Amino acid sequence: MSRSSPLRALEPLNRPSVADTVFDELHQQILSLELPPGMKMSEAEVAKALGVSRQPVRDAFYRLSKLGFLSIRPQRATIVSEISERAVFQARFVRSAIEAETVRAACEKLTEEDHKALDDLLELQRKAVEARDAVEFHAYDDQFHREICERTGLAFAWEIIRENKAHMDRVRFLSLSFASQAALDDHVKVLEAIKARDSTSAMALMHLHLSRIKEQIPRIRANYSEFFAGETEQ
Repeated sequence: MSRSSPLRALEPLNRPSVADTVFDELHQQILSLELPPGMKMSEAEVAKALGVSRQPVRDAFYRLSKLGFLSIRPQRATIVSEISERAVFQARFVRSAIEAETVRAACEKLTEEDHKALDDLLELQRKAVEARDAVEFHAYDDQFHREICERTGLAFAWEIIRENKAHMDRVRFLSLSFASQAALDDHVKVLEAIKARDSTSAMALMHLHLSRIKEQIPRIRANYSEFFAGETEQ
């Protein structure tokens, strides 16, 4: 007599693992510069502070290093990576190329329901601007870009972007002290072009939106020079 596998009774677990929770916490603290570039990181100290074992911290460190946030040096201290201006511009190039094509596709594929969901995100961004909450704004900013990809059926595009944008993220976060309203205004114009199914305008507006970092980075570097690596790239 055949016996059914006991695995049939199991369902996928959706709750985050301890390693995911540790990763999310460290990712946010590095992004917001609570853990600034150049800071030494210890698996043992992080594990003690978060009340977890060292293994999930080790896993989180590895994931953060692959994104470019940590520099893991064998037999030496792990440090929060300095911001690489070269990596910022490389990430901008990747994002601009991919997201221009994404909004072109969005003009063809997104529905009124999708437009409404993106409008709702813009409203959350407005509230974050009014509250001067950079952490909230950055989260909704990321979500706006991600959802355009996902709702267009191009979730893989966001994964490529996510893997390349760590250095850009920290610069963008620093820019929000003076440029959050401009970022919101750009998002509004991009969405208006998507709704109008004007792919030429949507692509041009996305290029413009993502290129603003080239104008912002000299000001940010002047104010936070200690966060940057020595190299530059125009």
